[in-house]
Amino acid sequence: MIEDKRVFTTELAVIGSGLTGMAASIYAINRGISTSLAGNTGAIAYTTGYLDLLGKADPSSCTIFADPWQAIASLRENQPHHPFARVTDEEIRLGFEEFTAFITSCGIKYSSPQEHNVMALTPAGTSKPTFSVPATMQAGVEAFAAKKHCTIVDFRGLRGFSARQFVANLQSEWPRLEAARVTFPNMEHGEIYAEVMARALEVPANREALAQEIKAVAGESEVIGVPAVLGMHNPDEVMADLARLIGLPIFEIPTMPPSVPGIRLREMFEQVFPQKGLTLVPQQKVTAVDFKAEQIQLSLRDNFGPITILAKTVLLATGRFLSGGLQAQHDGISEPLLGLHVSQSDSRDDWYRQYYMDRAGHAIHLAGIEVDDQFRPVDAHGKIVDKRLFAAGVMLAHQDWIRGRCGAGVALATAYRAVNEAHKLLQTA
Repeated sequence: MIEDKRVFTTELAVIGSGLTGMAASIYAINRGISTSLAGNTGAIAYTTGYLDLLGKADPSSCTIFADPWQAIASLRENQPHHPFARVTDEEIRLGFEEFTAFITSCGIKYSSPQEHNVMALTPAGTSKPTFSVPATMQAGVEAFAAKKHCTIVDFRGLRGFSARQFVANLQSEWPRLEAARVTFPNMEHGEIYAEVMARALEVPANREALAQEIKAVAGESEVIGVPAVLGMHNPDEVMADLARLIGLPIFEIPTMPPSVPGIRLREMFEQVFPQKGLTLVPQQKVTAVDFKAEQIQLSLRDNFGPITILAKTVLLATGRFLSGGLQAQHDGISEPLLGLHVSQSDSRDDWYRQYYMDRAGHAIHLAGIEVDDQFRPVDAHGKIVDKRLFAAGVMLAHQDWIRGRCGAGVALATAYRAVNEAHKLLQTA
């Protein structure tokens, strides 16, 4: 077999195809930067679709902030090394607005970020603070806030979502909440899967059949909630058509991961980015990065042979342990691709506290890459590794994105600043 050797030349190479890498690519496209994006699938398929900004200024506290900007101000004061301390409120706002406007224009509508968090619904029947939600979930936010009469519908054979569990856990807060189970059209037997259901609902006949099933159990409800299965590529159209057929508003609730909202985003990005001129190398891992004097060389390989990307700048967005951006060994935590310095506890014994649910959290969740104010990685002595290298997202040190409810916020805000800094460097080169 003759291998096909391919070489791509770009101004910015983004390494990592999770939310941070996708956001960075959007910002770069909008600035006219020739860009390549490479990386494995990333963790984006595991997202709920919600875009959190910040829910807790102090992860050890039980206090949930309705005003994320107040929470960020408190966080900057108490955690001066947190990534949010390196960006302004204006940058955070602009980053969210640019990201949500882009994906809305590509067919997956999102609510416009406002001044306050909203309480969104989880698969288990709890609520959480978030900043922006898909349009398919907006009616659920509003119904929960108004405590409308609502029926939550699940499907025979679908795992990862139970309407009865959802209602049981939330009924004390939402009294007029009921559960019902129906059969999904043409999937009457055995186990069924949310992704397959979502694709099936892009067929009008399946929507008509499902609407009849839901109408039969809707009773006196004012609104209907279903697991996130309302189409893969045209969810807003699927939702609107089902609402018309049922005669009631309908909304989605995320399922256990991998979830349809995350898969939607991934497939949309993979379709749209090449149309926008981005060089996309999907499902492939960068194996080496060589910082030469005139350019940076990235090495990859797929089934057809080696791939080389030549770039003027690089943005590292490879995530944490799940995505392989950080690795934990017996002797410590490392960044495997470039061997960057990782801020971490002195001893492995200090990674975890005695109790798993300790409110103070675990030190391992604060480990990560150290950067300067331009989001350029630095070594153990604070020296810039290379002025052409930037890093963003949850791989950065001094943030516990899960407990702080700030994963998307960190991803979007740091990618926004990093791309703007790379753009400045490219303009002066």
